[in-house]
Amino acid sequence: MPQLSVIVPAFNERDNLAPLTAALASTLDGIDYEVVVVDDDSPDGTGALARRLAQDNPRIRVIQRIGRRGLASAVVEGALSTSSPYIAVIDADLQHDERILPAMLAKLRADGLDLVVGSRHTGEGGMGDLSSDRVKLSNAGRRLFHAISHTHISDPMSGYFVLTRGFFDEVAHSLSAIGFKVLVDLLASARRPVRVGEVGYQFRSRAHGDSKLDIVVELEYLELLFDKLTGGWIPPTYFLFGLVGTAGMFFNFVAAALLLRVWGVDFFRAQAIGALLTVALNFFLNNALTFRSARMRGAEIVTGLLLFYVVCSIALLAQLAVASALRQFGVHWAPATLVGIVIGSVWNYTIAAQLVWRGHRRRAT
Repeated sequence: MPQLSVIVPAFNERDNLAPLTAALASTLDGIDYEVVVVDDDSPDGTGALARRLAQDNPRIRVIQRIGRRGLASAVVEGALSTSSPYIAVIDADLQHDERILPAMLAKLRADGLDLVVGSRHTGEGGMGDLSSDRVKLSNAGRRLFHAISHTHISDPMSGYFVLTRGFFDEVAHSLSAIGFKVLVDLLASARRPVRVGEVGYQFRSRAHGDSKLDIVVELEYLELLFDKLTGGWIPPTYFLFGLVGTAGMFFNFVAAALLLRVWGVDFFRAQAIGALLTVALNFFLNNALTFRSARMRGAEIVTGLLLFYVVCSIALLAQLAVASALRQFGVHWAPATLVGIVIGSVWNYTIAAQLVWRGHRRRAT
């Protein structure tokens, strides 16, 4: 049984995989270890290359996931596949300095810790040539982390750490496994003070490929924080529902106002056109953000949009009826519009949206 399992979540990291496994072999010389590459069915052939490397190196194992994506869930599945007493997590993009891994493992053992983090904000650590925008995002994430966890750590946004099997097993059933920030998930899932240590390192520039950071990653981090703040009682997907719903409400209000006040469209038609346009906007935002893992493409989008209109028709009728009734009772067009929008939104984001993509997920599976 290996003493250390190094989990490498990988998506489109084919060019980085061979250099990383060679670097790990050099730095972990004398340590009984294995490398578990968790590939999310990368179209660039990352999984196939990992299997070829494993044929020459018995320390390498491969888990290829089909129909699932996400760094956090990849780390969890990789860790669950091992029996090692110590588990390390390192990105496949070569930005983490693998040379400090033995020091991290030694500190974990010597100090009786639960977890040791490779930190960019302590000792000799640094952010390298990371752009100012990325640094600002990282700092914002650090501040938000303290809203859900009282663990004192300089770099909770790090994706580079070593932990004990005992600590992982302790928190495994409480993990959200959402997004990219699995360290935040681990620390926030603990029900006791976590014994944490840090080892500083210089963050490297990405040698190959593109950064995975985009708006969805940032939203997934907020979704993770929401899940932890609510204790898992409210499905975290509803957080994105709320953001999409807020955008839709604003768009609906503005569209109705423009149609009514600028183009002279009568109140009922303004409400109807604004509502129809908003349903389409909500569908595309939900498809791109909320249901990213079950995203519809090509002809599926047409079918999905039509189905979305059908299941939202009740909400549309209710919205128009309520808004028109309030208008007939002398209510100003603005509050009448807002009340109608709220009623439509409750249906759209608690029932209609789920039905469309839930059926798509079953077909995809």
